[in-house]
Amino acid sequence: MDFKDYYQILGVDTEADKKAIKTVYRKLARKYHPDVSDHNNAEEKFKEVTEAYEVLKDPEKRAEYDELRQYGSHGQGFTPPPGWQSSRPNAGRGSSQYQGNFSEFFSSIFGEEAGAARHGFSSSEGFAGRGQDIETDLPIFLEDTLSDESKTLSYNLPHYSDDGQVSSVKKTLNVKIPAGVTDGERIRLKGQGGQGIGDGPSGDLYLRIRLVPHPLFDVEGHNLLITVPVAPWEAALGAKITVPTLSGKVQVSIPAGSQSGQKLRLKGKGLVHKLGTGDLFAVLNVVMPDTTNDDIKQQWEQLAKLSAFDPRAQWGASK
Repeated sequence: MDFKDYYQILGVDTEADKKAIKTVYRKLARKYHPDVSDHNNAEEKFKEVTEAYEVLKDPEKRAEYDELRQYGSHGQGFTPPPGWQSSRPNAGRGSSQYQGNFSEFFSSIFGEEAGAARHGFSSSEGFAGRGQDIETDLPIFLEDTLSDESKTLSYNLPHYSDDGQVSSVKKTLNVKIPAGVTDGERIRLKGQGGQGIGDGPSGDLYLRIRLVPHPLFDVEGHNLLITVPVAPWEAALGAKITVPTLSGKVQVSIPAGSQSGQKLRLKGKGLVHKLGTGDLFAVLNVVMPDTTNDDIKQQWEQLAKLSAFDPRAQWGASK
């Protein structure tokens, strides 16, 4: 089993905070998503960065990984040190939960009991058993949640021959994503899992929805948030600006006297759900110009002289 350096996979420092890790993951997930990437090994790269993010975003998983990291190096064989045991129940014993998505290295550390995954009986023995349930991630873009198009999904299934030998076969399905799916939601496709033993029925396929992080939008339930940079004069005087949404650009009026952190609601521009559509909230962020000159500086100085505004007045009121 090869050791995986999750920091190296994401290209982040070992001291990187959660925000920096999320930012890098967003870029890489978009870059390697199989639907849009022309990279030769896009699907594997996507799974690799997703696995790395799954560990490093979680303080508990990250702490366990950091403890083990000193015992292995990227690309070399890895065996947990004697006496080491994960603090997670059933960890390290393989996992059907992560089958087809995460590596053996991940499952050896964070896995859970696989259950009755492999039967090992031949049909000639007269044994009939239900096939294995399979669970796999289905990454989708936020834009996909607004579309009625089907997505193509490929996954591996265990195949049992008459003499009891186990092999792996690839299966491909066209899957229509129901409206209103949320990140982490599980969708059951009956009979699309592993083949049954003898006359036993096939197992089921469970799709775990993974919303690919968007470079502009954050998700809160069925609502979206977008940070909108505005110039000081736009916030002070008001302005009409163009704001992107999942379905195209729209014109938004910035009220005069707006503040950083103020939210403007764009009704019906969020994610579709079973009872309608969520909203998009534009969060204003007043941004200073990158460069200045003497004329601009004089204008700021004149404004400072004319205004009696004290942005820290509330400090005195609290005494």
